[in-house]
Amino acid sequence: MEQTHNGAVGGAMATPGAQRRVLVVEDDSTIVDAIAVRLRAEGFQVQTAMDGPAAVDTAEAWQPDLLVLDIMLPGFDGLEVCRRVQAQRPVPVLMLTARDDETDMLVGLGVGADDYMTKPFSMRELAARVHVLLRRVERATQAAITPRTGILRLGELEIDHAQRRVRVRGDDVHLTPTEFDLLVCLANTPRAVLSREQLLAEVWDWADASGTRTVDSHIKALRRKIGAERIRTVHGVGYALESPAAPAP
Repeated sequence: MEQTHNGAVGGAMATPGAQRRVLVVEDDSTIVDAIAVRLRAEGFQVQTAMDGPAAVDTAEAWQPDLLVLDIMLPGFDGLEVCRRVQAQRPVPVLMLTARDDETDMLVGLGVGADDYMTKPFSMRELAARVHVLLRRVERATQAAITPRTGILRLGELEIDHAQRRVRVRGDDVHLTPTEFDLLVCLANTPRAVLSREQLLAEVWDWADASGTRTVDSHIKALRRKIGAERIRTVHGVGYALESPAAPAP
């Protein structure tokens, strides 16, 4: 297991990623080394683990700010790692999968992952997504300090901004931080169609169209929790949150 340095890389000043801790969990030594090198060059502190038990132990001892987590691991898989780490403390997770399998992606999102990438991927994109996830955590922390007041009600759907809670027909619905932000983005303009690119920019702060499948998978996970009928797909464009029609006067 490796402990990294702080400070400059290759004589350059450290980027804004400095001091932020990333735990990379991957059983392929070539991949884990490549990810670690790239994230260190971005100014992050990095530790690595190559199996499930080591990942959970390192996360508990080192308290990383973010996990880059492969699904297929010795010991127990990345889904179980995600469950156990999230039970210790909430932490953003970027999940890696070797299979372009939507089921894997939805299960990963369901156990607390915030985003996923399918192998093979570019190190540039991985580093960008790590930065995006950490910026979103910072925004959520700031929002918790100065939260929006009031509760938004759209029919039987209720969004409490101050407590970051969602209820459907009075029952609490557990959403991941990403799912909550995605729902709020849609709810800000109910019935208006937002393109995948708009949602990527607003929720993920990510402007590359290669990430649009990430939006689709999060929408599917969100539909499972709040009801598929509440989010309308406009084929070839994007999504809209349905709002009950106002009663006739």
